[in-house]
Amino acid sequence: MRILIVKLSSLGDVVHAMPAVQDIRRALPQARIDWVVERSFAPLVERCEGVRRVVPCELRKWRRSPLSGETRRGWRELKQALQREPYDAVIDLQGLTKSALVARCARLAEGGRRYALANRTEGSSWEAPTRWVADVVVRIEPRIHAVARSRELCARALGYTLQGEERFGLVAAAPPAADGDEVAFVHGTSRVDKLWPEPHWIELGRRLLAEGFRIGLPHGSEIERDRAERLASAIGEGAQAWPRLDLGTLTDRLAAGAGVIGVDSGLSHIATALDRPHVQIYNVDTAWRTGPVDRPRQRSVFAEPTPTVEAVEAAWAQVRRA
Repeated sequence: MRILIVKLSSLGDVVHAMPAVQDIRRALPQARIDWVVERSFAPLVERCEGVRRVVPCELRKWRRSPLSGETRRGWRELKQALQREPYDAVIDLQGLTKSALVARCARLAEGGRRYALANRTEGSSWEAPTRWVADVVVRIEPRIHAVARSRELCARALGYTLQGEERFGLVAAAPPAADGDEVAFVHGTSRVDKLWPEPHWIELGRRLLAEGFRIGLPHGSEIERDRAERLASAIGEGAQAWPRLDLGTLTDRLAAGAGVIGVDSGLSHIATALDRPHVQIYNVDTAWRTGPVDRPRQRSVFAEPTPTVEAVEAAWAQVRRA
């Protein structure tokens, strides 16, 4: 059975879709699974067990100049890639107009079908065209975790019963170092209201340095780089801003460290997928939808207006002991 997963972005959403691939592998061991995703996230999807072929696209780039020659060539090449072989099932896990358009470009096998969400779930985006393009739409319980939504949609589309806990299948290039002593502080996020105050990061960093840890500060933009350098300087010797890393290398570095403390962001979700000791910080009560499912090595901390240093430090002590 040939299956195409359509989950284009964003980083955290891509990570949250990975357990659905592992469910398909368990239920349908002979299935061949391809995945179409934004090019910038392709290095991560390539590390997801069970994905045979990654089909990159650049819709974010193309929408800035929809009529340019480069955009037309890009669409033509994407369609050619999706027409290369017929699919028995095309599953749109995104639920947006852009993902519906991509799903429509894929070639179906005889008897093949396109599947999509029938409705919006709480706190998530959804647009009606995904329902118009699909052959079969699946109604999902509105209040549901992002991981569970993708797992449930795939299970109901392909006719199997979910079994066992979520498993992401995200593989680092090298196994985590047993003696890693660097804690990654994931301080950057796409929304200002998700940020943790800089004085909190500085105080926590100094406390962890006193315990013998080093502090690493990744970044993905100029604003985040400036903040990373500012925090490293304030925390002191033993803290450093990482260089700008591609997503694959960044995944390996997160896997090799002592663990991750971060706000609600894509990199934090990668830490969850890698099963590293991880504390995820929430200023708004959305951990039920995107946060790590309660496990010994994974915890979310929520408080308004923001969690205290003491609360985050206590959670870190718990996941480190697990």
